[in-house]
Amino acid sequence: MNYLKHIGKYFIMLKQVFKKPQKWSVFREMFFREIEDLGLKSLGIIAFISFFVGGVVAIQTALNVDSPFIPKYLIGFATKRSVILEFAPTFMSVILAGKVGSYISSSIGTMRVTEQIDALEVMGINSLNYLVLPKIMATLLFYPLLIILAMFLGIYGGYVAGLLTGKFFSEDYIYGVQLDFDPYFVKYALIKTLVFAFVIATIPAYHGYYVKGGSLEVGRASTQAVVWTSVVIILLNYFLTQMLLG
Repeated sequence: MNYLKHIGKYFIMLKQVFKKPQKWSVFREMFFREIEDLGLKSLGIIAFISFFVGGVVAIQTALNVDSPFIPKYLIGFATKRSVILEFAPTFMSVILAGKVGSYISSSIGTMRVTEQIDALEVMGINSLNYLVLPKIMATLLFYPLLIILAMFLGIYGGYVAGLLTGKFFSEDYIYGVQLDFDPYFVKYALIKTLVFAFVIATIPAYHGYYVKGGSLEVGRASTQAVVWTSVVIILLNYFLTQMLLG
């Protein structure tokens, strides 16, 4: 029953979030600030992880197809499919859930325990709309760009790994990447990214907004936010894969 209570409270929160902003100039300023905090500051870690994990996927694939009867271009083909379908949209979203989710939950939770949110309510401001809606719009706009970057760097990381290790030829890898390319797979990955971006913005905001107590409770809320965001992403990944690819 406690889970049902939190689910209902979460959707009630969303109803308040999606009301029309009182001042578009304020919303625009908050939106661009969230683009920087939630998006641009995540570029480095996304680029770093994407590049090296793409290389690891390519090397492991090369080691597993080390047979004269298996064409080497399958390394590029398998790396491309792995990166586009699962690694970029799902694995990167879990990484962002840890980095961004903890930031959102702790920042809003700190505002709650220091009574800044109460001050906003006293001034007649819809605090949920003011604090959460710019975060949702920023993640929905920017995270698809991050995932496209992760796809490119993951595939390129596999190419560089082939050059450095000599496990496979670059010509075979490029041919495998180009082989049987289906644009729907990219569309599928971006649809998942939009759903995950919404989850990353709203679940940590829920945990931070309704926290009670002091700084210790804010830390616990941040941990719970990351855990539950990751769990929901994994569950939604299963259902979205069944609906879009099944």
